[in-house]
Amino acid sequence: MQRAMRLLESVAGHEHGAPAKQLARETGLALPTAYHLLRTLVHEGYLRRDKGLFFLGAAAERLSSSGAPQKRRSTVVDALARWRDAVGAPVYYAVYREGEIDLVCVSDTPGNPAVQEWADFRETGHAHAIGQCLLSQLGEAARRDHLDRFPVQPVTPYTVRDGHGLLRRLERARRMEPVIERQEYALGTVCAAVPITAGTTAATIAISLPAHQADRLLPAAQRLQAEVGRLLGPLGLSITI
Repeated sequence: MQRAMRLLESVAGHEHGAPAKQLARETGLALPTAYHLLRTLVHEGYLRRDKGLFFLGAAAERLSSSGAPQKRRSTVVDALARWRDAVGAPVYYAVYREGEIDLVCVSDTPGNPAVQEWADFRETGHAHAIGQCLLSQLGEAARRDHLDRFPVQPVTPYTVRDGHGLLRRLERARRMEPVIERQEYALGTVCAAVPITAGTTAATIAISLPAHQADRLLPAAQRLQAEVGRLLGPLGLSITI
């Protein structure tokens, strides 16, 4: 589904349509894979084909209608609640949008409350798992631009000390593996963030736990990643809200 979303975003950037070969090249997909996904999207009504060119279809256009944002947000809220109950921890959804970290939605319970935003979340991306996960998905130039605007500063005694240390950590991050943070943003709290590919948007789903439950963090993050993978297809285009 992630690859199909990339194709949809690529088609959306071509007002006068685009051929399959161009779309495959722009999205980095093998041509046979692109052809298969394009046929599926045409069949589902998200695309239409005319004289060898692909255009957005009626189903995709309905997503941009007046009620679509609310419907998509409701879908994401429901998904977060499902993941929260599955892993027994607060769940967060965030994206990197227009040069800033945007915490879109949080799902918690009285028994498992979310971390309080005591230091501006957008300015402390270096200190929390969500920010580190989003920054790890950016290119080098975008990372440095972010850190120029939001310099690394200690938030707790465990926070990475400087920008060079953070960049080294981000470079070591393995693609599609959870990013782990222990008490770097909030004392007494450990967090894990799972990278999500939402078209060209850097996105993440994350969880937090009390520090005394740190041994649960990685298994819970792996369970979250599995749950997200199962639902990401049906969730589809809603993930970019």
